[in-house]
Amino acid sequence: MSQERIAIIGGVRTPFVRARSVFQKMSAANLGGVVLRETVSRTGIDPKLIDEVYFGIVSAPAEGSNVSREALFDSGLPPTIPCTTINRYCASGLEAAAGIAAKIQAGQIEIGLAGGVESISSVRALFSAEATDFFQDIAKAKTMGQRLAKLSQFKASYLAPNAPGIKEATTGLSMGQSADLMAREYKVGRKEQDEFALASHQKASAGWEKGFFQSHVCKVATPDGKVIEKDTDVRSDSSMEKLGKLKPVFYKDGTITAANASPLTDGASAVLLMSESKAKAMGYTPLGYIKSYAAAAVDILTEPLLIGPVYAIPKALKMAGISWNDLDLIEIHEAFAGQVLATIRAIESERFNIGKVDMNKVNPNGGSIPIGHPFGATGGRMMLQTLHELKAMNKQYGLISVCAAGGIGSVMILERA
Repeated sequence: MSQERIAIIGGVRTPFVRARSVFQKMSAANLGGVVLRETVSRTGIDPKLIDEVYFGIVSAPAEGSNVSREALFDSGLPPTIPCTTINRYCASGLEAAAGIAAKIQAGQIEIGLAGGVESISSVRALFSAEATDFFQDIAKAKTMGQRLAKLSQFKASYLAPNAPGIKEATTGLSMGQSADLMAREYKVGRKEQDEFALASHQKASAGWEKGFFQSHVCKVATPDGKVIEKDTDVRSDSSMEKLGKLKPVFYKDGTITAANASPLTDGASAVLLMSESKAKAMGYTPLGYIKSYAAAAVDILTEPLLIGPVYAIPKALKMAGISWNDLDLIEIHEAFAGQVLATIRAIESERFNIGKVDMNKVNPNGGSIPIGHPFGATGGRMMLQTLHELKAMNKQYGLISVCAAGGIGSVMILERA
C-alpha cells in the first residue's frame, strides 16, 4: 500500500441551478457527461489512460441507477472504462474521490476520475406498493381475458402518487426538521442564521464578480439552446429585511426558512486523480493533494442527525499529521445555516474541544446556501473550490466538512501543491 499523496490534477463543475429550471430537460447522465468531457479536455489527459470512474448520486434514476456508467456513455469517453456509482448521501462526492484515491494507493489503478451529479428535476413520483402490484399483474397477464379481469379491480387511488421527499426512515423526520432541532439544541437563533446566510450570498456574489468561480465552472449548453454560465441562486440583492419576512418551513416556531437553507439543485462535478509520482512522471502540476480523509457516524436516535463531521474532524487531522491551528481554510457544507453554526459551536465546545473557529477562514467564497446543493456533486464542488481558494490565498491546508443523512459525517483535508 503506497503512502504517497494523491494528486488532484484538475476538474470542473457545472453551474449549480435551481431544480426544475434551466437543466430540467437534462438527465443526471447528461450533466455527468458534461463534467467528464470537460475535465478530460481541460487536463489534457489521454482518456485511454483513465482506469476507473467513481460518481456519487443520491437520487439515482430508475432507468439507469449506475449513473457513473451512463454519464461515461454520454461523455463520449472510451466505453471500456469501468464505472461505479456511490451513495453516501450528501457526502457521496467526497466518498467517490476517496474511493478512487484508495484504489490508487492500493496499486489497483493509476489514474481515475471522481465526482458526482444530481438531477432533482429528474426525480419521479412513486406509487404505492398496491398500485405497483396491480400494474405488474396486468403486465404479466397472458390473455386479454386475464387483463380485463384484472382491470376490473382498478381503484382510482392507484393513480395517486407519493410525492418525492427526503425523510429519515429511522426517525421519520426530514433533514430540515432535524436541522431545526439541532439549531435549538445548540441555541442558534433565527437572526444569527439569517446573518450567516446573507453573508454567504454576499461572498458568493463577490466570488463571481471577481472571476473566482470561472476558474473551475464550465458553461453548459441546454437542449433548448441556452448557455448557462453561472450559478442561478446566488443573490447579490439579498438583505436582512427580505430574509426576515420569510416564515419558518419545518416548524411553526422553527428558525429554518427557505433563505437560510440550501435549495434543491441540479448540477455535476468531477476531478482527475493520480498518485504524486505519476503526476510528476506525466509532467503535471497538480492543483493540490488529498492529505487525509475520514468518516464518522452517530446514533441518530440520541444525537443530532448532522453532527457527524465533528467526530470525523479529529480523525482527519490525526491522519494528516497536523493540528486544528494548522488549517488555513475551513469549507463547511451549508445544508442549513443552523447546522453550520451548531457544528461550529460543537467544535469549540468543552465536550469536543477541537479548537477555536476563525470565521474569516470559513467558506470565503460562499457555500451551499447561495451556490446550491446537488447532493452527489457537492463534494467535488467543495474540493475544487477549496483548492482554488488555497491557490488564490497562497495558503497550504484546507479542511472540507460535509454532514449527511443517516448521521454520517465526512471530512477531507487538502494540501495546495
